[in-house]
Amino acid sequence: MSFASPVKASLKRIAFVTGAGQGIGRAIATRLARDGYDVSIADIPAAQSKVDDVLSEIKSYGREAISVHADVREPKQLESAIAETVDKLGPRLFVSVANAGVTQVKPLLECTPEFIGNEVRINLLGLMNTHIFAAKQMVKQGFGGRIVGAGSIASYRTAENLGPYGATKFAVRGFTEAAAKEWAQYGIRVNAYGPGIVDTPMWDHIDRELARIEGISVGDAKALRVKRDIKLGRIQQPEDVAKLVSFLVSDEGEYITGQTIKTCGGASL
Repeated sequence: MSFASPVKASLKRIAFVTGAGQGIGRAIATRLARDGYDVSIADIPAAQSKVDDVLSEIKSYGREAISVHADVREPKQLESAIAETVDKLGPRLFVSVANAGVTQVKPLLECTPEFIGNEVRINLLGLMNTHIFAAKQMVKQGFGGRIVGAGSIASYRTAENLGPYGATKFAVRGFTEAAAKEWAQYGIRVNAYGPGIVDTPMWDHIDRELARIEGISVGDAKALRVKRDIKLGRIQQPEDVAKLVSFLVSDEGEYITGQTIKTCGGASL
C-alpha cells in the first residue's frame, strides 16, 4: 500500500511539529512538507539523529526545514522553540502540531505520583503550552492559523492499565474545545486527531508492557487487539493519521474546529 502524496507548490507558510523524529510525528511533518509547508521540528537532543533523517526528506521536496530543541515538559523551551522557528524561517507560522506524547502502561495501583506526573507534563501540559505559544505568535502575525494536537480514541474511551494516559487524552479533548472557542475570533482553528492502534515504536512498547501484565507473549497483545477491534482489517499506519492532519489544516477543512476526530479503523466502535 502506497501512502505517497504529490509534492505541491510552496505555500510560503511554516508548520511547527513536536516529536517528529519518528512515528506519527514524522509522517505528519513529511506530509505537510509535501503539502507545501516549510517545517520546523521540535524534539529532544537525544532524537537528533532521527530528526536529521526527517529534515533530509523534507528538504528533498524543495522545502526549508530546521530542527529546534525542546522538551515539551519545559514551557520555556517550547516558547524558545517557537521564537527560534520564526527567527530562522520568518513570521509565517500557520500550522502548529502538538504531537509529542508518551504512553505509559501500568495498573493504577502501581502508579506513583512521579509516574502520573510525567505523563501529565508531556501529554497534557506540553500540548497546552505548545498550543498557547503557537497561538500567541499567530495572533501577532494577524492572518490566523491551524492548531492540531494529539488526542486518541482514549479521548473517548479509557482502557485498563492505561488510566493516566486516558485521563490526559480526555483532557486534550476538553482543551481543544476551549481553545477553539476562544481563538476562533483570530481566525485560528483548533482540532485534535484520535488514533487507535498504530504501527509505531510507541505501540511496540505498549505491546511489551501489556504482554508482561497479561502473561502472554510479546506481539500477542497487539495482535489480539488488532484482530478483535480494528474493523477495517489492518493495523493503522502513521500516514493514515497524517492524511487527517493534512485535511484539517487545509481549506477543505475550513469549517471544522474544536473537534477530536477519531482515525482508528473502527477500533472505537
